[in-house]
Amino acid sequence: MRLLVTWELTLLRVDHVSVRFLNDTSHFVDALRDVSFDLAENHTLGIVGESGSGKSTIARAIMQLVPLQQGRIDWRGEDLSTLNRKAMQHFRRQIQLVFQDPLDALDPRMSVAEIIAEPLQHLRSDLSRREIEQRVNDMLAATGLSTDYLRRYPHEFSGGQCQRIGIARAMIVQPRLLICDEPVSALDVSIQAQVINLLTELRRAEGLSMIFISHDMSVVRHISERVLVLYAGRVVELADVEALFIHSRHPYTIQLMAAVPLADPQRERERLRTHRLQTLKSSPAVLSAQGCAFFSQCSEADEQCARQVPELRNVAEGHGVACHKR
Repeated sequence: MRLLVTWELTLLRVDHVSVRFLNDTSHFVDALRDVSFDLAENHTLGIVGESGSGKSTIARAIMQLVPLQQGRIDWRGEDLSTLNRKAMQHFRRQIQLVFQDPLDALDPRMSVAEIIAEPLQHLRSDLSRREIEQRVNDMLAATGLSTDYLRRYPHEFSGGQCQRIGIARAMIVQPRLLICDEPVSALDVSIQAQVINLLTELRRAEGLSMIFISHDMSVVRHISERVLVLYAGRVVELADVEALFIHSRHPYTIQLMAAVPLADPQRERERLRTHRLQTLKSSPAVLSAQGCAFFSQCSEADEQCARQVPELRNVAEGHGVACHKR
């Protein structure tokens, strides 16, 4: 089921997408299973879930870097699988990625000037050398970097500075959608805040849409307007950010919320005791491939959960939950 939300313009539509990989033991693994969502222009969608839930696979699928087993992805109403080479090049100008590890994402053999200018050289052949240099200087300023950095190399910078360089590289072609794949998880907490603030400022200044992938619920709450929760490749909950944080419905989302620390020590201790009691309840021990992906971890699961995959259904306006019990 698709959760319909009325917006002025749907920029990206992911429609019943499934992605399957062949692992080292020659068995197929379903990385994504029947995933659907829409992204509106000038909006930010947060995608959360534990490692292995399929978050990064969504990013690669949107960028057409992995084949789809089923479903389709539309960009401004056009099926990406039908694009020819020229149209795909134009598409790549409109969607850019910011990666998790800022140092590994930058070529150590290239200077900062070369790293930031490279996308323009490949995607904007109409620009002169002087125009490219000017754009690089402007982007350095926009991301809080000095032009003194231009002739230096990635190993000379901190993790936070490298991530700013990576953001500058992604933004240099003026994309309409920026996909951030856990862009702050490798950074210190104080540096995380600086990078998040930078992304927020760039989004407002450039009129960007954004997909922000993370396992940190507090960061997602700060930057997102809607949040999609993934578990084992399936969407288990999708809602506006405040609705999700205040009225979480799916048992997995509730567990994720319980991992976000509270500022009040007394409330945090009380919540930890309550959560510990809930998780100690008896629960089914066997994961059913035909039923709910969260079956073996849920204290409320029953035979229906083992047999039938729950559909994403509306429990409130714009709030979908894939759970038989909620």
